[in-house]
Amino acid sequence: MENAALRTAGQPQSGQGHALLTFADVQAAAERIAGQVVRTPTMYSKTLSAITGADIWIKFENHQFTAAYKERGALNALLQLDEEQRARGVIAASAGNHAQGLSYHGTRLGMPVTIVMPRTTPTVKVMQTESVGGKVVLEGETFDEAYAHARRLESELGLTFVHPFDDPRVAAGQGTVALEMLEDAPDIETLVVPIGGGLLSGMGVAARGIKPGIGLIGVQAQLFPSMYAKLKHLDLPCGGDTLAEGIAVKEPGQFTSQVLAQIVDDVVLVGEAALESAVALLLQIEKTVVEGAGAAGLAAVMTHRKRFAGRKVGVVLCGGNIDTRLLANVLLRDLARSGRLGRLRITLQDRPGALFKVVEEFNRYQVNILEVWHQRIFTSLPAKGLTAEIECEARDREQIDLLVAGLRAKGYDLEQVELG
Repeated sequence: MENAALRTAGQPQSGQGHALLTFADVQAAAERIAGQVVRTPTMYSKTLSAITGADIWIKFENHQFTAAYKERGALNALLQLDEEQRARGVIAASAGNHAQGLSYHGTRLGMPVTIVMPRTTPTVKVMQTESVGGKVVLEGETFDEAYAHARRLESELGLTFVHPFDDPRVAAGQGTVALEMLEDAPDIETLVVPIGGGLLSGMGVAARGIKPGIGLIGVQAQLFPSMYAKLKHLDLPCGGDTLAEGIAVKEPGQFTSQVLAQIVDDVVLVGEAALESAVALLLQIEKTVVEGAGAAGLAAVMTHRKRFAGRKVGVVLCGGNIDTRLLANVLLRDLARSGRLGRLRITLQDRPGALFKVVEEFNRYQVNILEVWHQRIFTSLPAKGLTAEIECEARDREQIDLLVAGLRAKGYDLEQVELG
C-alpha cells in the first residue's frame, strides 16, 4: 500500500469511489463504449525500468484514432444524450484533444459537433478537428473568451455543452483506461497520472474499485500547479509556455477537485527540462511519439526517483499530438543536454587562417562541425577581434570536453553555450 505519509489531500476511498463518481459508473462506461475505441496495449518496459529504478508499465493511449485518451470520455458523454439532444448537436470549447475526440465520435454517430477555438489556435489544430468532422468557430483571443462564446452558442442554438474535464460522464469514460491497465498488469502498485481531462479522477475511482490500496500520484507541470496548489492549500503563480499544454489548466474544475481531494495520495510537479527529456526518451526507447502532457507521468518518475524506486508503477501515455517542428526542437535540445551537441563561442583575431587553425583542432578531436557563425560588428571586442560560434556534434559529452580542454591549452578564449 502507498505510504500514508504521502497522502496530503484527504483519505482515499477504499470501496466504490467518491459519491460524485463511482466504480459502477466507470464499469457502465466501459460497457457503453466497448468496441468503439481502441483497447490500447499495456506493456512492461525493461529499458525504462532499468533507467528509472522502478518497474514501469506503459499504457499506450497515444494509439487511439485521434491519438489521445479523450475519445473515451467524449464518447461516453455522447452516448448518454437523448434523441433531441443528438439531433440538435453538441458544442465544446477546446483547442486540443477533446475537440478531436468529440468531433470524431459525434460525426461518426451522426451528431452535429461545433468546436469553439481562440483565434490564436494554430492552423494545424483547426485542420485536424475539421478533418474528423467538427465545425470550428474561431472566437476570442484566449481560451476563456472562446469558452464564454461556446456557452452563449449553447444557449442560443439549443446545443448540449460537453465539458472537456469537469463532467462525471467524461471522467467515467476516462476511467476505463485504468480498468484495461489493471486487467493487463494486475501487479501495478502505483499509478502516476497527469491531472487534466478528468483522467486521474476517472482512473483513480476505477483503480481503487479494483485495488483499494493502490497508490495514486497526480502530475502537473511546474508552470501550471493549479491542482497541486489547491489540494495543498498554497498560493502559487500559474502560467507560462509549457510543453505540456494539454494539462495547462489555470483553474481546476469543481467536480474533479472534489473527487481528487478524496482519492489522490499526492500531486508532484515536473519541470520543462524533465518533460522534454521524457518525450525524447519515449521516442528513443519505446519508438513512440507523445506530446508533453503524454510524457508527464514518466517525467515524474524520473524526477522523483527515490519515491518510486523498486515499486511497480503504471504510466499512461495519454496523448501523442505534438507539432513535428516542436518535436524536432525537443529532440535536438535533448541531444544538447546529453552532450551530443555543443556550441562553442570562441574569441579570434580577425586575420587569415585564424578559423582554419581552430577547425584543425576539431578535426584532431574528431568532433563534427555543423554550423559556423562569425560576429565582427555586434561585439565588445576590439575592431581587430571577432567571435566565432561553432555548433558541433560528438559521440558524447566527454569528447566535447576534451576538445574544449585542447583549445584552451592552445590559448583560445572560449565558452560553452549551455541550455537553460
